[in-house]
Amino acid sequence: MKPKMIKKAVLILLTFLLSGLLHAGGSEENKVQHLTIYGIKGASGLGMIRLFEEPPRLRSFEVKVEALAHVDLMTARFISGEAKVGILPPNVAAKIRSSGRDIRAAALIGAGMLALLSSDPNLRSFEGLRGKTVEVAGQGATPDYVFRRLLSRRGLVPDRDVKLVYSLAYPEIAQSLIAGSISIALLPEPFASMARMGNPSLRSVADIQDEWIKAGGAGNYPMTLLVVDGAFADSNAASLEQICSAAKNSIEWVRAHPSDAGLLAEKHELGLKAAVAAEAIPKSNYEYVPAALGRASLESLFGLFLEYSPVSIGGALPDDGFYLK
Repeated sequence: MKPKMIKKAVLILLTFLLSGLLHAGGSEENKVQHLTIYGIKGASGLGMIRLFEEPPRLRSFEVKVEALAHVDLMTARFISGEAKVGILPPNVAAKIRSSGRDIRAAALIGAGMLALLSSDPNLRSFEGLRGKTVEVAGQGATPDYVFRRLLSRRGLVPDRDVKLVYSLAYPEIAQSLIAGSISIALLPEPFASMARMGNPSLRSVADIQDEWIKAGGAGNYPMTLLVVDGAFADSNAASLEQICSAAKNSIEWVRAHPSDAGLLAEKHELGLKAAVAAEAIPKSNYEYVPAALGRASLESLFGLFLEYSPVSIGGALPDDGFYLK
């Protein structure tokens, strides 16, 4: 082959190789991993509200934060593997884990926020509930079982000495207390604050969180967990650390700025009016406790589910791997 032909062939080869390299580099540069951090509308998602406004900036992911309408949707997304990071009630997270899905508890982000409210000025203790009817929020969930444990500790047999009714949704319980169509109810924040704001004659019969500790609970009972997919946690330790730090900072900010947090809750459509959210935040026990450090309080709560409904957590305490190290 003549020198000119060789030179031309080399130039063509170099051009081809350079074009391939540039194309490959462009593809890699344009390849963006997307990550959604899932919250739940209502009080459960309120502690994370700062993340809705300013999602964590991660080197490996483009992050968005989305609030789902209810727990069942979150459960389905973790079971399918679509959700990598989100929040769940502890019993639901434990049950998913027991099914063989590798999800892990990263942190406790919300503790007990139940209130036993009554418009009866003569009702001042658990003992005064004998012969009464109480509308209870959350049949077969944490509020229900916590209340049953506390009644039993006071020598009251649920459904015999105290009639428990589960006919209303949370907002309807609050509205019924305001209207006076029911006189006693157990409900969580922010609905307890909503009821108080609408009916100033309502008063707290007892401190449910304090009663839980007196009944043998290991600290306040957890209501909400930050949960992570196991494979995601193993492959993205640095990103997960940033996410957890952002969640912790959000909770601290919410506790320090309830009015501003309320405005953000309304802005990001968590289903809460700003004034109600602001009123509820100081009573809502938002916290950030790494799950490994909160294991005792979680297992205390799981023991309650094992007593009343073992199937609701998969029939046994979660294994060691459930607690993110």
